[in-house]
Amino acid sequence: MARRRKRRLKKKFKVILIFFFIILLLGGVIIFMRLNKNPNNTKHPVQKNKQEEKDKKEETTKKVNTEEQLKAAPNNSTELKTLGDGEYKTTKGYKIKIENGIARVEDNIIVNKTYSLPKDFKPENPSTKVDKDWAIEMIDADAMKAFQEMQSDAKSIGLNIYISSGYRGYSSQERLYNNYVAQDGKEAADTYSARPGHSEHQSGLCFDLNSVNDSFTNTNEGKWINDHAHLYGFIIRFPKGKEKETGYQYESWHLRFVNKDLAKKLYNNGNWISLEEYYGLSSIY
Repeated sequence: MARRRKRRLKKKFKVILIFFFIILLLGGVIIFMRLNKNPNNTKHPVQKNKQEEKDKKEETTKKVNTEEQLKAAPNNSTELKTLGDGEYKTTKGYKIKIENGIARVEDNIIVNKTYSLPKDFKPENPSTKVDKDWAIEMIDADAMKAFQEMQSDAKSIGLNIYISSGYRGYSSQERLYNNYVAQDGKEAADTYSARPGHSEHQSGLCFDLNSVNDSFTNTNEGKWINDHAHLYGFIIRFPKGKEKETGYQYESWHLRFVNKDLAKKLYNNGNWISLEEYYGLSSIY
């Protein structure tokens, strides 16, 4: 009897084990099927974390590459022609914002061979109403006020400075540039005259003084302007020896209004720095 009981118990135990094994097997199959329906849960938490870190790193790398491309863009004329409104980085890390076709860095409008103004652009803050395509008085109001102060101080020491050429609209610049091309050829004209849309005169933020030629450099007025214009917020827009940066020959008579802080930095204790060099901008057609 005892042997029979033992056999029965063993038999029951085997049945229970087989039943338990079948349940475990079915449970595993069910879990596998559920996981297979949701691929996002197939990874172990550690694997998921590693994948998330990898994805994040790739996204960051992609973002950096994009920023590097934008950062390099201002030195590529071909690329710049396709740039639309938006924010970009210069090679010096400054943010350049293009809005309605107008480029600005630190609220300073940028106009050169690379960055142009829309054909219908007019000074945003003119000292007098812009009702002609050319005029001295229609330059920026703040620039005019600063000039009048500078002119008065120069007069007090016996110097005579005056504006010979102020605002020039797109059409006036077009006529002027075409005349220079007819006279000296396109290549030569591009070294001293801006193509229409690329002239700072259209912005109303610059002007030419007195004789508007190289003779101004060695006059008492020219020397004083070189050493004192920055005190009033003006810069020598095309400094000597900076032709490769600005795209234009040295013009001692061409002043651009920025602000006193920036003008002082660009003055650089008498060794003028160009706007392009300071901000990391190109000036090429």
